[in-house]
Order: sequence, then structure tokens, then C-alpha cells
Amino acid sequence: MQATYRLRADEITNNFLMGLKNTYQGREIEITVQEVEDETAYLLKTETNRKNLLEALEAERKGEKGRSFTLAQLEELSV
Repeated sequence: MQATYRLRADEITNNFLMGLKNTYQGREIEITVQEVEDETAYLLKTETNRKNLLEALEAERKGEKGRSFTLAQLEELSV
């Protein structure tokens, strides 16, 4: 079983830890801590992403319909 919990460090409470202990009782587990990069900052890192996101935001504000893709088109884009 694999689970991912995303929370701020100050949200780690004794109840959270007890929940982990109860969920995985008697089993060996591995805990990895990774600082999460701010998603907005990540998406705005490159000029191309920033331009595309700001254009999409402006189009949304104007009520313009966004682009739509079929699953096959999305799969082609991800290659």
C-alpha cells in the first residue's frame, strides 16, 4: 500500500501520527519528507508558461471558451 499525505509541517499533530500508527500497525513503513515547491511559482518559472497562463487567465476573465482536446489529442501532446 502506498499513500501520500500533503500538509504543512505545523499540521503534523499527535492525532495524525496516531492515525499513521493505527493504519500501518505491525508493519514496517518508510517515511520520506520532501519540501513541496509552490506550484504557482513553479508554473510561472518560464516565460512561455507565464505567457500561456496569463493569456488563459485573461480569456477566462473575458468569458471566452477555453480549448478542448480529445483524449487522443492529449496523448499526442504528451509524447
